[in-house]
This record gives sequence, structure tokens and C-alpha cells, in this order.
Amino acid sequence: CRGCQLACKEWHDLPANETKQRGSHQNPPDLNPNNYKIVRFHEHLDKEGNVVWNFFPDQCRHCLQPICVDVADMAVPGAMVQDPKTGAVLVTDKARQLSAADIADIIHACPYNIPRHDAAKGTIAKCDMCVDRLAAGMPPACVKTCPTGAMAFGERAEMLELAKKRLETVKRRHPKAFLADADAVSVIYLLAEEPEYYHEYATFG
Repeated sequence: CRGCQLACKEWHDLPANETKQRGSHQNPPDLNPNNYKIVRFHEHLDKEGNVVWNFFPDQCRHCLQPICVDVADMAVPGAMVQDPKTGAVLVTDKARQLSAADIADIIHACPYNIPRHDAAKGTIAKCDMCVDRLAAGMPPACVKTCPTGAMAFGERAEMLELAKKRLETVKRRHPKAFLADADAVSVIYLLAEEPEYYHEYATFG
């Protein structure tokens, strides 16, 4: 329903993008400085010839050991940090000191192709895990707004346990289902099929 995508834009007060029909219900076509999160759409035919829709809410995975922070530190120490309490990978005001080449290096370093160069503001645009909401005891906006319970938020150990239980259920219908990069990231995805059946830009480590 893209409720998570819209909730993210609303909470961060991000402006609208000019969009057009490109032959897909997905809009915009990719992450950008005005969209920290997008729902990617992908359709394909299964072995029986039935149309299958896969949806993928793409955003920063908030890696447990974020290489983007290491690369940013080599250019401007403190331009990106990892919040010790939440694990959120954050862009600071110091990022405005980064050159376009520095930002390109940071973007290239991300294994998930997430950060975007906000040329208008001279900084990096990406999901911040709604760290201001977390500080106020609220869940991220995307999780709060999800009407189906497809997303959950909590302590890592609890979320891993929940993910494993959901995986057991999904495997009954989709034997190839798996948890993507569960040992490396804070945002864990349960995929019912191989990654290539989600989106050409739905990158996994």
C-alpha cells in the first residue's frame, strides 16, 4: 500500500517528487533525496504461468558494522556516525563538509546502494531510523503506519526470534524463503523467493 513510504516522507517533511507513469505502479523509480524509503514492485510468472507480485520496502539497513561510516570518517571525521543506543547509522551536520567526490565514495561503499547525494543541501540523504521518534519512545514512522503488521521493531534478539518464527510459517508455502543478511544488518528482510524476483535494484549483501 506504500503507507510506510508516505509515512516516512510525512515524518521527515520531505517534498513531493514529480512522477510519471513508467509502466509500473512503483513511484518514484528509485531512492532519492526526497524519498528515504520506497516500496519496490516486481512482477514475474511462476512455474505455472501465474503472475506473482513481490514488494520490497527498500531503505538503509543500518549495518551492524557500517562501512559508509568508515569511509566518511576518512574524509570528514564525524560526518556519519552510528548511534550506540539504537544502532542507527546517521548523517550529521559535518556531512556538509564532504566534497561531491567524498559522497560518491560513500555511496559506492554501501553494499546495498542506499545513500543518495542531496546536491541541493550538499549532504547525504538516507533513512535515519526515525531516531528522534525512538528518543521519544515511539517506533519508526514506517513501522507505526503499517496496517498489516508486515514490519516490526524492537530489541534485536526479540526481532530475530520473531523473524525466525515468521520464516518457519512462510517456508510451508515457500520452501526457498530465507532471512536476508540477518547477521550483518539491523533491518532484516524475510524473502519468500530468490532476490532476483524482487527488483533489479533490490540489493542484498
